[in-house]
Amino acid sequence: MEIGKLIKQTGGYSAFIPNPFPPNIKSLLTDRALSELEFWAGHNLAKLDGVTQRLPDLDFFIYMYVRKEAAFSSQIEGTKATLIDSLKAEAAIEDDLPEDVDTIQAYIDAMNYGLKRMKDFPLTLRFLRETHKILLSHARYQTKTPGEFRTSQNWISGTSPMDARYVPPPPHEMNRSLHDLETFLYSDYYSPLMKIALAHAQFETIHPFQDGNGRTGRLLVTFYLYKENVLERPVLYLSKFFGGNEKSREKYFDLLHDYHAKGDIKSWLSFFYRGISDIAKDAIDTSNKIMDLREQDMDKIHSLGKGAPTGVKILRNLYKLPIIDAKKISEWTGNTIQASYKTIDRFLELGILEQRDASKTYGKTYVYKDYLKLFTQV
Repeated sequence: MEIGKLIKQTGGYSAFIPNPFPPNIKSLLTDRALSELEFWAGHNLAKLDGVTQRLPDLDFFIYMYVRKEAAFSSQIEGTKATLIDSLKAEAAIEDDLPEDVDTIQAYIDAMNYGLKRMKDFPLTLRFLRETHKILLSHARYQTKTPGEFRTSQNWISGTSPMDARYVPPPPHEMNRSLHDLETFLYSDYYSPLMKIALAHAQFETIHPFQDGNGRTGRLLVTFYLYKENVLERPVLYLSKFFGGNEKSREKYFDLLHDYHAKGDIKSWLSFFYRGISDIAKDAIDTSNKIMDLREQDMDKIHSLGKGAPTGVKILRNLYKLPIIDAKKISEWTGNTIQASYKTIDRFLELGILEQRDASKTYGKTYVYKDYLKLFTQV
């Protein structure tokens, strides 16, 4: 099944020129194996939606879901910073952090902007440019024209288009292909899961930005599923499946390559549907464990007597930021630093918090360990 053709350009290299999109995939619509995978993907998504709606503090938990996705998606592109580094930066408790930790925060900002923007704005090329501008908002990206589609040739791997692994369409072909993609997002012929699977692969094939295409394309998946009400809340993120380890990253990139180079749409769809199912089941398991942990720790908090209301406020904020210090507790409660240390001592006694480095006397930091490990286990 041909997605496009390699056509020689003026500079002597060959670039991939996509055919009109979408391709004719009628045969895949009736493929039994694909249909079964898609069914279970949809089933697990619906189950996830039901489970997460029972989380009483869902808005707080979503912060960690988004941060986890931001870390994995950024690491696929080579970012060294981790989820833990991102939490440290948010809590402002350490200075010796990887320089690229701001890449994760920019992803979070772009995600939050997009989710809010979609409430009164359609999912269009302009929307993607706006999101991309935030994604590449830090100083080192300013030469990459954040928020603008490229006006020159780019390539993937290699020192130039001549020895690159893949050369996307030149700008004039890119704009035509982007128009096809935008129109496709509002077509009615395909199921939402098939549509976003194809849209993601096609977006990566077009590669319309100088930088940040992978991260933007993965944001597109979340935005589309949320916009189409496939999920009422954004708690499904595929970057762990796409790039949780080196093997999965290689498979992800290989299948995207085979999508355009060989027209192997079926393998890509199978991979995407399996990813939806696996990540949905993983998120269901995480949600159930969160509910168990919340109930257990709320019971502990209620043993604080008069201090219980303050304890509940702290616990809810720990769902957003599970690495903290006394200054952060003071910000959340309005209490003095001295009073915050006393509260922390109670949380330590209850087994909710744990000091991160027991040898430290000054500059102590603490972690909500049982909660954090639900998001850091790979």
